[in-house]
Amino acid sequence: MANLAVNLGGLFMKNPVTTASGTFGFGPEYAPYVDLNKLGAIVVKGTTLEPRKGNPTPRIVETPSGILNCIGLQNPGVDYFIKKSLPFLKEYDTPVIVNIAGNSLEDYAEVTRRLSGAEGIDALEVNISCPNVKQGGMVFGTSCAMAADVIRVVKDNTGLPVIVKLSPNVTDVVEIAQVVAEAGADALALINTLLGMKVDIYTRKPVLGNIMGGLSGPAIRPVAVRIVWQVAQAVKLPILGMGGIMNADDAIEFILAGATAVAVGTANFVNPRATMDILAGIEHYMEKYGVRDINDLVGAAWK
Repeated sequence: MANLAVNLGGLFMKNPVTTASGTFGFGPEYAPYVDLNKLGAIVVKGTTLEPRKGNPTPRIVETPSGILNCIGLQNPGVDYFIKKSLPFLKEYDTPVIVNIAGNSLEDYAEVTRRLSGAEGIDALEVNISCPNVKQGGMVFGTSCAMAADVIRVVKDNTGLPVIVKLSPNVTDVVEIAQVVAEAGADALALINTLLGMKVDIYTRKPVLGNIMGGLSGPAIRPVAVRIVWQVAQAVKLPILGMGGIMNADDAIEFILAGATAVAVGTANFVNPRATMDILAGIEHYMEKYGVRDINDLVGAAWK
């Protein structure tokens, strides 16, 4: 029987398929469609110290090959998550990764402390790359010094594996990846959305309430694969690859480019069972080509 298990920076997953933050809610939303026990991990919606209402509407608009969103990290806050959402997730035999964000180093430190003290959380995904919040977010991910500061603060306040989600909206993603690796990151998540916008030609106004938003979906996949390829060869940390993964072929492409695991995002909106279909497709590919261990495929395109 083929081995699908992977080690993402100290987080042991039964298979390499997980969910992209912000596209899977906190789990219950997709439970009617997906066997949560079969996922390699569940990455929950971005969580901040205090509740956030998010950006003004409209906050999502479809594009020819993906979507633009400017949700603005709307969430009920870390305390609500621990009390109300975590008990449901603990019922499943699937690791829980909490995506965290903050306006300041102090925010990151405190939300890390609270989550690290809660039972049932297996890793933290540090969001320093959200393109549609006015404070924090991408600001931390576009400066080498600030990115390193955030990761050091998080590492100082947790013993959990720390996965750093990086932005493609920078001059050199590899440089940022190297800096956060030196600061203590255990794994990298590549990539977050690309900054974009849409103008309504009839109203002659921007469509999104925040004017700009993050582009996700198939349109960004070639960019994401390129970044995974570059970073995987420069930084010796496992990578959680994401960006327009719609089917098993897309997921395998990311793995061959250097990703240890993959996160499914926008595809969940199109097909609520996308994660299950992708996992089945990976298993079929391995059987067809006689691959005994999924880890043999990681970076195989350049090794």
